[in-house]
Amino acid sequence: MLIKTLVVGPIETNCYVVTNEKTLECVLIDPGDSSATILDYIEDNRLKCEAVLLTHAHWDHTGALRAVMEETGCDVYVTDTDFNMSVKDEPPFRILPDECKFYGDGDILSIAGLEFHIMLTPGHTPGGVTIVCEDAVFTGDTLFRGSCGRVDLPGGDEETELRSLKKICMLEGDYEVYPGHGDSSTLQIERMFNYYCREAVKNY
Repeated sequence: MLIKTLVVGPIETNCYVVTNEKTLECVLIDPGDSSATILDYIEDNRLKCEAVLLTHAHWDHTGALRAVMEETGCDVYVTDTDFNMSVKDEPPFRILPDECKFYGDGDILSIAGLEFHIMLTPGHTPGGVTIVCEDAVFTGDTLFRGSCGRVDLPGGDEETELRSLKKICMLEGDYEVYPGHGDSSTLQIERMFNYYCREAVKNY
């Protein structure tokens, strides 16, 4: 498995291209903006995009979604909760295509020869997820390196966020952490040094 980080958009969202190097099939996580950059990477590396997985439905994680769908014909997955928030067209949510497919807590998607395990981790949004694939966790805007996602936007909730952080921290073993913004980390580093993770594990 190869993970390529493309930093896109005005607030530098991490779009991840997760590739099965044997088949050159890939999955996109959070195509937030700059569709040309994303599609050029796919074309230049002769990849076939099989799906887009959204950690949540905020505008900065979905800006290039329609262009990617139209160009590749891929499936798109999101939780029904965040999809329904997007239907209301309430910022910072963005209206999502009707063709979206829904996943939920505990689902396992077999795509591009890889398995993606879905963990519901609300708090930043009501339907936010963390995606686990092999030794990597894609945490969206739930967990950042040394911090966590904001909870003061529509649908956010501080206690729910902390419970989600604990859920992530309770995963067995160590993982590479790929957040929605900023640098990557490891789960063990976040367990040890991230104030919000330590508080979540201690009190929730």
